[in-house]
Amino acid sequence: MTISRWKPNVTVAAVIEQDGKFLLVEELTAQGLRLNTPAGHLDPGESPIEGCARETLEETAHAFTPTALIGIYMARSSHRTGKNEDDVIYMRFAFAGILGPRETGRALDEGIVRTVWMSADEIRASVPRHRSPLVLKCIEDHLAGRRYPLELIHVHDSVR
Repeated sequence: MTISRWKPNVTVAAVIEQDGKFLLVEELTAQGLRLNTPAGHLDPGESPIEGCARETLEETAHAFTPTALIGIYMARSSHRTGKNEDDVIYMRFAFAGILGPRETGRALDEGIVRTVWMSADEIRASVPRHRSPLVLKCIEDHLAGRRYPLELIHVHDSVR
């Protein structure tokens, strides 16, 4: 007998605020152009902190140094693509941190159309275009001052 084990997809996201605006990416998805915080899946052998820095660089061409955990979130994503329905649970680690300079000439990750700076009100007004229901929640928690030490995340040596 084969036992199937449920496994949520782990993602990492950077919530980056400067001068009252947040850095988002506009990305092409099966549902059309969507807005998201710089985010993506963990690669094998990396910690959530490392994954967040890598994904931010790949999607924005900016270095990013996570300094605090904003929160850990879960949400279901269901989308119909053709005859199939894609039903996935995502667990997102969202980080605040320091944005570094843009790497001139660096191409953005496949599917990323552009980066855009938006105010919280603009983000609230664009909810139908969000890639995930967690985009606004993470930004609202950031605005509420939620910050937890990175030491909450322990990665055992066996991961590497």
